[in-house]
Amino acid sequence: MYLQVKRKKIKIIELKGFWNRFKGLKFVLEPIDYGVKFSKKKFVTTNFLCQKIDIVLTDKEDNILYLYEKMNTEKYIFPKRKVYNVYFLPLNTVKELKVNTKLKIVKTKKEEQEKKRKEC
Repeated sequence: MYLQVKRKKIKIIELKGFWNRFKGLKFVLEPIDYGVKFSKKKFVTTNFLCQKIDIVLTDKEDNILYLYEKMNTEKYIFPKRKVYNVYFLPLNTVKELKVNTKLKIVKTKKEEQEKKRKEC
């Protein structure tokens, strides 16, 4: 899965399972060049992150509701209404996005085939 921002493609990793979601980007020392998606999450904390990140909160259809730029560690975003997905993105990604627009998520062929298999 990729996020298309103007001419850049940012790889998005969807975290599933308790331990993967719990760890997220905590204690990652090297600068990230990919994004992380948390589904069904409303409360956001940046505890134990070793770098600044951009955060995007969207609804079920990936319409952007809130944008947070250069979030430091030890910050909290309290639950917001209608938020369904949370994206942690590399720095300076949010500058090119606007509230009330839709995120351009591009899925790979492999992901589309897996989705079709699950539907059958």
